[in-house]
Formats: sequence, structure tokens, C-alpha cells
Amino acid sequence: MSKQINRGNRSINYILPAPSGGLNMRDSLDNMDIKDAIVMDNYIPQDTKVILRKGYSQYAKSVSPFLTLASYKKYNNSRFIGISGGQAYNLTSKQNIHIYEDVSFSESRCQTFQYKDYLYIMNGQDIPKVFYINENGDDVFADWGFSSEKLIAEKIVTGTVSKQFLWFVEKGSMQVWYSAEAGNIAGELYCFDLGQVSRFGGHIMSVCCWTIDGGQGIDDLTVFLTSEGEAIIYSGSNPNSADDWELKGSYKIAKPLGYNCILPYQGDVIIITEEGYLPLSKVLPLNQAGNSSIAFSDKIRGLILNRTANNKNKEGWQAIIYPKGGFAVFNVPIARNFEQHIININNGAWCRFTNIKSFCWELFEGRLYFGSDYGVYLFDDGYSDNGQHILGEVHQAFSSYGYNGLKKIQLLNPRTKSSTKYALVIYTNMDFEERKKAYAENLGSMGITKWNEAKWSCLKNPIGTKWQTLKGTIRSQWIANSATGFKSSIVFKTKTRGNLIEWFDTGVRYEAANGIL
Repeated sequence: MSKQINRGNRSINYILPAPSGGLNMRDSLDNMDIKDAIVMDNYIPQDTKVILRKGYSQYAKSVSPFLTLASYKKYNNSRFIGISGGQAYNLTSKQNIHIYEDVSFSESRCQTFQYKDYLYIMNGQDIPKVFYINENGDDVFADWGFSSEKLIAEKIVTGTVSKQFLWFVEKGSMQVWYSAEAGNIAGELYCFDLGQVSRFGGHIMSVCCWTIDGGQGIDDLTVFLTSEGEAIIYSGSNPNSADDWELKGSYKIAKPLGYNCILPYQGDVIIITEEGYLPLSKVLPLNQAGNSSIAFSDKIRGLILNRTANNKNKEGWQAIIYPKGGFAVFNVPIARNFEQHIININNGAWCRFTNIKSFCWELFEGRLYFGSDYGVYLFDDGYSDNGQHILGEVHQAFSSYGYNGLKKIQLLNPRTKSSTKYALVIYTNMDFEERKKAYAENLGSMGITKWNEAKWSCLKNPIGTKWQTLKGTIRSQWIANSATGFKSSIVFKTKTRGNLIEWFDTGVRYEAANGIL
């Protein structure tokens, strides 16, 4: 009689998609979607994959931080302007960066906006400045051309355009000032005191124009935001006319953060607040408010609440759309540094950028720049952070891989594509543990041995898994892993300079328990 053979427990293969759902700081670890991530640093979620963000390079040097960047737009004659150490710089050409000698600022952090061919620059300490290019092609800085009997011009801290009227915010008060006539770029200003209608006090932080479709056509509203989280909304196009200027209501929202708390996007307005990044169309109970076309930040609300708890009064809160990259950047001051919360504007998935110390951001001719301690940097340029490593880290949501019982995960097969060779740390955390392993250095083309020609993990100072990929192809190779539990989270870490990495999915091979292991 033939002898019966016990082949033990069977191995199961499972394909886990890359966490294209992005960062999730809302749901519990046990209920999170498998396409989400618990940690997602410097990897950007796409529709079917995640990709390592690109790096940045130094564009201009300085001895003090650049706290303001502004883009002046004029056909065939645009300018890129920065303010550092109280001086204004012409940054338009990298080969011809120079200081504007005829202007200075007592405060380098300014708010700016452009109307017609005039760029207004305000900081709440100096008389507001205006920049323009005259008919001779000369760059001109001058004091703004507005005045009023009771106005202290040095208190103007920010401004905007709504219905062809220029609006200016007086620092620390409920008063805003507007041009006497629509279309005016200079002349007399009229005072509009919102203290008469405000229910919660505080001071005005920002003014914005909000376009909505109430079902009977497009309507443009002027919104005044206060430091106490009150949105005061007016309809009409002429604040000088009682028949064409009407108070629509006063609504309580979360408190806005900073004078740069506004992000206009496709007719909606995103507000940076203590409780998240909120579209007005989702937080105000106007019957005519439409639906926002951009996802708001409910999915990372836990992260935002953590950051605003201790950093809400710090300077540097700002948001900007980067069309070329397909995402929006929310700049967040933390302790002595910064991080960026990134939303893919196509699918609403979030991630986080780290190790980018950015006091301000600006778009100039389609490229994205940020100001930092000792200069201006061009983002999305190259594959390193000005020569330093980019640290990518993803902790994918915990998954049972189609089997709810006890299992032993034996092998992992991350399917990636990269521009050159790199080192990878990949492992599993079981049953909600939080093990951490060090990053692996970028290996370049040195230190790699062919498969099976050397003992496994015998390279000098081995950390994690030594991984390489063929340029332009998807790498598929099983990697040893030994962990036992019910649910696991795949941790994917890279430390690179010179790589563009795309992660598509991960093969998981595990042994299902048959009884007690």
C-alpha cells in the first residue's frame, strides 16, 4: 500500500493593489479600505498606482528667508518677484536675478493680488505698494494711489477684487475699504464697517468672490471671513447702491488660518480652517449653493486637527493649485519646519510631503516655486531634494488578503517600475503593530550582486531588502517575509536620489492555518 503523504498547509497567492486611495486619517485601522494608507509620505496616489514625488533644485540664493513670492502677469512681459530681508528681488531670469533698489519693506511676509496690470503688495506695516511695467518697459514700484481721510494706509494687510471693486482689509479691525468706483486702480476709498452686522466679533481675515449657480443663473457673492469663523455674505455688484447690495446672511464656520486662507477653484472657494480645508459650497447652508468639484479634507481630518492644535497661529498657511502635477498643495507650519498636505484634484486622494521647508509657494509660467531659508527653490525638478535623499514611506491599510483566519505571510512581490536601481525596505506589520525599520540607502549601480551568486543579505551593512529594477520595465520578484497573524499592513520605504519610482501592486503569498500553528 502506498504511504499517505501529509503536504501540510496550502499556500495562497493574493494580489494587493497599491494604495491609490491615499492617506486615511479618519477610519479605524480595522475598517479601513485596503486601497488606503495609514502613512503616505512623499508618494502621490494616482488612479491605479502610486508614484514617488519629484524633487527640487535651488533657483536663487539669499542670506535671509524668502517669505513672499508673487507672479506679475502681463502678455510677453511677466515678472517673478520675491521679498527677502525687506528687499524685493527680480527673479524672472535665473541668470539675471537682482534687487530692486527703489523699494524696501519693514516686513517681508506680504499678501499680493493683481488687478489689470497692477500688482498690489500689502503687509499691515508699510504703505501698500504697487508694481507695474510702464509704457517704456521699465519696472516700477510705487506707493499705491488710494487715500481716505480716516484710513491709516499702513494697516492694510490684504486685499482682493470682487465685481470690479478693489477691497482692502484693515489689520485688526472689522473695517474693509473699497474703491469708490468699479474699475478704479487709484483714488478715494470708502469704508465698509462689518462690525454692525457681525455676530461673533473678531477681525476681518479675508475677502473673496464666490460664484455659485442657484438654478436661475450664475450669481457672484462677496464673502467676508472673520477671525472668529464667521462668513458674512453679500450679493450684488455695487456696494454704493442700496438696490444692488444686499446682505444674504451671516454663517458660523470653522476659524480660518492666516491671511492666505483662500484658494479659489473652479468657481468654489476652499477655506483653510482649524477643522480642515473646507469648500464654501459644502459648509454654508445656502439653498442655492452648488456642489464643490473638489474633494474636501474629511479623510485627513485627524491629521489636520493634530497640526492646528499647536500651530494654528504660526505663519505660512497657504494653498495653491499645481496644474502640471495634477494636485493642490496645502502648506502647513509645524514646530520649526513645514509639511505639505497634497490632494490629487482628479480623484480626491491625499498624501503628505515632508522635508520641504517652504515659507511660501508661487506659480510662475506654469512652474512651481517655494521660498525657504536661504533662497528660492524650483519644485518638480529632478529626482533629489537639492542633492539630498527623498524619503518615501507608505504604510498600507491592514488587510486579511481574502482569508480571515490565522496566516503566515511567507513572500512579498512588489511590482514596481523605476528609472534606475534603488534599495527598498518592504515588510509587514501584523495585527496593528507599529514596527519600524530603517531606510535603505540608494545603491545606484554599485554594491548589487546577481541573484544566487552571493549569500542572501550578505552585502555590506544590509538594511531591508536590496532591490533593483530594469529601466523602463516592471520588476516582479518574490522577497522573503516571515510574519504570522490575522491582518497585516505592508510597509514600503525608499530612500533615493535619482529615481522615479512607480508602485503598481504587491503579490502576497501566505500559508493559511489548518488548525493551531
